[in-house]
Amino acid sequence: MSPIIPSHLQKIIPYEPGKPVEELQRELGLGDVVKLASNESPLGPPEASLEALRRALSEINRYPDDNYFYLKRKISEKFDIPVENITIGAGSAEIIVNSARSLLGPDDYAVISEQTFIMYWLAVQSVNGNLIRVPLKNYTYDLEAMAAAIDERVRIVYIANPNNPTGTMVTTDELDRFISALPPKVVLVYDEAYRHYISRPDYPDPIKYYRRGDKIIILRTFSKIYGLAGLRVGYAIANGGLSDALARVRSPFNVSTFAAVASEAALDEDDHVKRAVELNDEGMAYLGEELGKLGLNVIPSVANFILVDFGHDTSELNGKLMAKGIIVRPMAAFGMPTALRVSIGLPDENRKFVGALKAVLG
Repeated sequence: MSPIIPSHLQKIIPYEPGKPVEELQRELGLGDVVKLASNESPLGPPEASLEALRRALSEINRYPDDNYFYLKRKISEKFDIPVENITIGAGSAEIIVNSARSLLGPDDYAVISEQTFIMYWLAVQSVNGNLIRVPLKNYTYDLEAMAAAIDERVRIVYIANPNNPTGTMVTTDELDRFISALPPKVVLVYDEAYRHYISRPDYPDPIKYYRRGDKIIILRTFSKIYGLAGLRVGYAIANGGLSDALARVRSPFNVSTFAAVASEAALDEDDHVKRAVELNDEGMAYLGEELGKLGLNVIPSVANFILVDFGHDTSELNGKLMAKGIIVRPMAAFGMPTALRVSIGLPDENRKFVGALKAVLG
């Protein structure tokens, strides 16, 4: 690599997304391909979002409203959050990067899990920050160990709840204890991209921490339950100082007009969310039963995907599944080379995955 590129950037291994359907079709000449790799909603977007997109076409020659007034107002009304404490991002991934940009210097540290969403460590590396990685415990965040890892150098802790890629969650009691132990100068970046899929009463409501003034940045996305992954829009809820810091490093016009209007419309579609959850619950139950019959180690999940640990390297298995037109997500980049992550799809897609897996396992 060119010597003009800073050394901390040379160390970054770029994020590798799930293989697109079209790419596998070109590579192998396949017609029918099932993608269960990226935790997307198989139900697709609400019709109201599609209609909003059609209406917005006539404004394609104009820049977006850089303040995203109507989207922020809708979020504000729905969750009773002041508009000034809402930050709009090009997916929550952009806000993850901006949290590192706004809070970390080269001598600062962030605490993350060893097996969690890759964007956390990429964000920290991109600003030449430093990482403390804490192993999972039983495929779940070990909050006690993470709290013990915090010292005077730490400025940020990143937590995904539920965790990607394991689908496990920490409870309200566990998170209460963890936040109570945080030093005053440490900010919790709390990513709840999959929160809609959870019905358990012990799942935390992070808004309560925000309301009492804790140093927390709550991340949410329209990419999952609302089926708008292709538009790339998410948002953060944070108290004034943190919102101001995020605003200072945000690129102007970072979210398109189309993303904003479609997301605004989606927030009213509670029936669509309910159908997506029901579809996910049915698919999760089916896959859990069928994979259990195969004697596989399926990690119990509360999200819209499951992690299957095969106990051996899955590179060959993943290749055989792709040859049958099934795209799932290998976990080597997440530090779990023996596992595959499988998104919950439509009923027919789930059946095709199970059939292909049975065939390749013999």
